[in-house]
Amino acid sequence: MSHRPLIGIPAASLEPSPARPARYFQFNGNYPACLAASGALPVVIPLGLPEDALADLFARLDGLCLSGGVDVAPAEYDEEPHLALGKVDAPRDHSELTLARWALDADLPILGICRGIQLLNVAAGGNLYQDLSAQLSGSLTHNIKLSESPWERPTHSVRLAAGSRLAGILGVTDLMINSFHHQAVKRPADGFAAVAWAEDSVVEAIEDPSRRFAIGVQWHPEGMFQTDPLARRLFAAFVAATRG
Repeated sequence: MSHRPLIGIPAASLEPSPARPARYFQFNGNYPACLAASGALPVVIPLGLPEDALADLFARLDGLCLSGGVDVAPAEYDEEPHLALGKVDAPRDHSELTLARWALDADLPILGICRGIQLLNVAAGGNLYQDLSAQLSGSLTHNIKLSESPWERPTHSVRLAAGSRLAGILGVTDLMINSFHHQAVKRPADGFAAVAWAEDSVVEAIEDPSRRFAIGVQWHPEGMFQTDPLARRLFAAFVAATRG
């Protein structure tokens, strides 16, 4: 019986309060559920580990999943904060950028989702729009509220580059996706290519075809996993790559 591949998911910081004087972390349970359903063994990685401990944990991973969350600090791509910048999470930025760069150096399979595509792009040397509505004229409304539309409901279309690895995985060049973001990839990092776009030309996916698996998507396939077979294909392909 083969072992399930071990896939790390870095946690996020939970804001302190008088009721929580100790340091707490949080994560969206959809990610480990989708990875487990796809044949992997997910493990949530706490923030603030000593670097030697983080390196020891990384050495045991078969893949890295970068999940959604708050904004990546613009200092990480040499920009000043825009007035429309949202919350940032410095401990998470540090841990995730460290892990993502190690993964890129080691050619460990990486799947980035929402914030994760942005973090992956920054880790590899690219940059971001800090706020689409403020910095990209004519952009659609991408920051749909969960109170207005549930995770599983698609809200706009995406065009995929024919011949891209992502199009090959999904088996389509057009699909409908959900959308819960106000930042996006501006300049893809060297080695990465934009391979999906919204109707307003906002980048919706990037990939590095030279690697075992390095794909980021701006939507939330983990939120559509139960209702959309294309979301299940993406997770299945990622888990399959971690077995290689």
